[in-house]
Amino acid sequence: MAETILNAQVVVLGGGPGGYSAAFRAADLGKQVVLVERDPVLGGVCLNVGCIPSKALLHMALVIHEAEQMAAHGIQFNKPELDLDKIRAWKQSVTKTLNDGLSGLAKQRKVTVVQGEGQFTSANSVSVQGKDGVTQINFTHAIIAAGSQPTKIPGFPNDDPRLWDSTGALALTEIPKKLLVVGGGIIGLEMATVYHAFGSQISVVELMDQIIPGCDKDLITPLFRRIKKQYQDIWLETKVTAIEAQAEGLKVSFGRADSLSAGGIPTVPDGHGDGAPESAVFDAVLVAVGRRPNGKLIGADQAGIDISEHGFIAVDKQQRTTVPHIFAVGDIVGNPMLAHKAVHEGKVAAEVIAGHKASFDALTIPSVAYTDPEVAWMGLTETHAKQQGIEYDKAVFPWAASGRSLAMGRKEGLTKMLCDKQTGKILGAGMVGPNAGELIAEAVLALEMGADAEDIGLTIHPHPTLSETFAFAAEMITGTITDLYLKK
Repeated sequence: MAETILNAQVVVLGGGPGGYSAAFRAADLGKQVVLVERDPVLGGVCLNVGCIPSKALLHMALVIHEAEQMAAHGIQFNKPELDLDKIRAWKQSVTKTLNDGLSGLAKQRKVTVVQGEGQFTSANSVSVQGKDGVTQINFTHAIIAAGSQPTKIPGFPNDDPRLWDSTGALALTEIPKKLLVVGGGIIGLEMATVYHAFGSQISVVELMDQIIPGCDKDLITPLFRRIKKQYQDIWLETKVTAIEAQAEGLKVSFGRADSLSAGGIPTVPDGHGDGAPESAVFDAVLVAVGRRPNGKLIGADQAGIDISEHGFIAVDKQQRTTVPHIFAVGDIVGNPMLAHKAVHEGKVAAEVIAGHKASFDALTIPSVAYTDPEVAWMGLTETHAKQQGIEYDKAVFPWAASGRSLAMGRKEGLTKMLCDKQTGKILGAGMVGPNAGELIAEAVLALEMGADAEDIGLTIHPHPTLSETFAFAAEMITGTITDLYLKK
């Protein structure tokens, strides 16, 4: 096999959002950069088998759901007919457009892209095994952006094509009649949204006492109520004890989970898990119980980098690892495993390497579930505020009082705001309803800028919009709201 030797000021391991952002920023700052990516295209999990293709399918699901809902308001559509080949082609065209765009950006910046599996061979070298041979890259600085992969549960028939991870679900090879989603978090519920719209009978099993653990219960309640009516079953505080491959499907056995709330607090059993059968057979099972970092797959120990038992790489606020000239960003450095976090970390690492006084000091990182309705939140949750003994004022503006949401036929949503009881500064916020993921950005900016409820309430929002519900929530805290009557 042929061996090529390259020298780089900066080598970036991984071409996902954190990796390509780091590589492009470093190149913009005058560094000579080599970007290593195992797949033939850039974009990583997010672009190719994650965020982007899932949103393409979720948009289709939303169109189907909205068409169905219009029947109650006088517009009747025929039942949709699915052409899976065309749907897959559309999904792939979206990702290809972005793949091509990233390739073009790399060329414009003169970033050398090397395809293959990269492994550290020393603190200043990486070996990349590609289809045409081995490339040895000697570097001055390195940025690790090797990402994560879906968690596989030992003992499950993971080689059975009817047992899916998120990548398998996005492949959209079939629409199973009965689909079980193991894990009621964001990924599982987003895929449930898609497959329900496409005709599958959905069941969800979740270990905790609520869906989307980590989010305040009042924010997920409108979503829970909606999907409870749509799905066949939602079993909380329930675990899957076994999955057995059979000719007619996957036989899944269930058991009662230990009583533990989403906030990690022991709870009094309330019977949630009692509704699950002892076992049931499904045409397909999607396991969406989280992701694990790829820290142990890149030979980081050969470079002297400390790796945790679970595969995470510890970094400081400048994204430095225990080896000062090697940095790490994205999923591999810890939760939350979100693309937008990785992008900002990647830019910080590149800027530090270029000599800038940069650090990752975000006050909050927003989270979004692109379900129907969407759920978005940022900052301090009410659950954590109570646990930490933080005094706060709370406002919850119901979208049933929003002209825009009523005109959309979607009154189930709400906007929530938490403010410091003494200063009025925004501590946290959340929305549930259509386009909540778009609305949360204003709340993030408000927190980062140190805004208080009065600042938001005095900011004129366009009417009628969903965005003004954030201002209404602020007015509830300041006592100036006129769109609701609050008893003194």
